[in-house]
Amino acid sequence: MEQHHEHHEHHEQHGHEQHGHAHGAAGGPVSWGAAARATLHCLTGCAIGEVLGMVIGTALGWGNVPTMVLAIVLAFFFGYALTLRGVLAAGVDLRTAIRVALAADTLSIAVMELIDNGVIALWPGAMDAHLSDPLFWIVLAIALAAAFVITTPVNKWMIGRGRGHAVVHQYHR
Repeated sequence: MEQHHEHHEHHEQHGHEQHGHAHGAAGGPVSWGAAARATLHCLTGCAIGEVLGMVIGTALGWGNVPTMVLAIVLAFFFGYALTLRGVLAAGVDLRTAIRVALAADTLSIAVMELIDNGVIALWPGAMDAHLSDPLFWIVLAIALAAAFVITTPVNKWMIGRGRGHAVVHQYHR
């Protein structure tokens, strides 16, 4: 928290007061574009984890539940990892970077995974579709698109209150 305060003062001293508001770092209006970019960032990590988890689970001959659990764990891992990469590149120490990633991405990834896996679980035949089956890829694409559409307003709301990806933007140079 102290680092955030010092960083924010640094921006104010150098005439960058509007930078925080453009990203919602200090709360206030947030554009749909900013919310969509934050959501796309989370979606990228989730998609990598989902697909990798399903590939690994399928290759190991696991059933639906353990494969889905692995996919969800990997979605969180890759979602956090993408954020960590950017925050660490800004020169933040690992402990702070982990706290930033957890604060920025947890709700977004959780909503995304709930929607994504809910669509897959409820779509007739999707849980039994194999990686070589077009149904698998079609339903996955629809599920990820639905997750994006539903999570974007969540991210917009969070960024507007100085939470979620607004926390990450405090560390961008």
